Amino acid sequence: MNAPTTLTPAPTLLFPAPALPLVPVVGSSALYPVHRIFCVGRNYAEHAKEMGHEVDREAPFFFTKPATAIVPSGAVIAYPPGTANYQYEMELVVALGAPAFRVPEAAARDTVFGYACGLDMTRRDLQLDARAKGRPWDLGKAFEQSAVIAALTPAAAFGAVGPQRIALTVDSAVRQEAHLSDLVWTVAELVSHLSKYYHLVPGDLIYTGTPAGVGAVSPGAELEGTIDGLSPVRLTIGAAET
Repeated sequence: MNAPTTLTPAPTLLFPAPALPLVPVVGSSALYPVHRIFCVGRNYAEHAKEMGHEVDREAPFFFTKPATAIVPSGAVIAYPPGTANYQYEMELVVALGAPAFRVPEAAARDTVFGYACGLDMTRRDLQLDARAKGRPWDLGKAFEQSAVIAALTPAAAFGAVGPQRIALTVDSAVRQEAHLSDLVWTVAELVSHLSKYYHLVPGDLIYTGTPAGVGAVSPGAELEGTIDGLSPVRLTIGAAET
């Protein structure tokens, strides 16, 4: 006599899978799904100096943020928990549109889909405390709502990276100002270097570092970051959660 057949139930999710953050694209109804966020440290010499360091030209260094850190331009976000020194960092964001693994610099630009204005928001006191103890920066950098981004502009419409002015105002006062030609590591160098260690894919973002002039903000502050040729990024700091 044959044993009774036991039916295995179809697998089900224990809870709904989180949706990928989506970034709008200028001049299109398309949306760019964010996979990963890589951030470059000390990529402007003057910012490195203000943080007490010199630029190391041997190789760029990176840290990461979760995709859940993404915040669209124009948002109002709560002052984050655990910090008394919440700072802005205005940056050029590179959005990849093709796979890249061990790609040479000469071919790296071909993997770029577009560019955007972004803010790398930082709990500076937590970052500096971790740095002083030789610990990872996650509490200071990789937290919710810490990666603000404006709409993406396709690379062909933006042109070559270099002469564009990058700036940030807080309550209409200019706090950061430089040019993309001041980048220590170019976009091609960053993509090529990172691709030696990761299989980069469409959906990966690279926040390319910030100029000098970083500083703290308080609830009520209104930030606007601009790069010539890109949509501005705007952010309002709300009250801390109770």
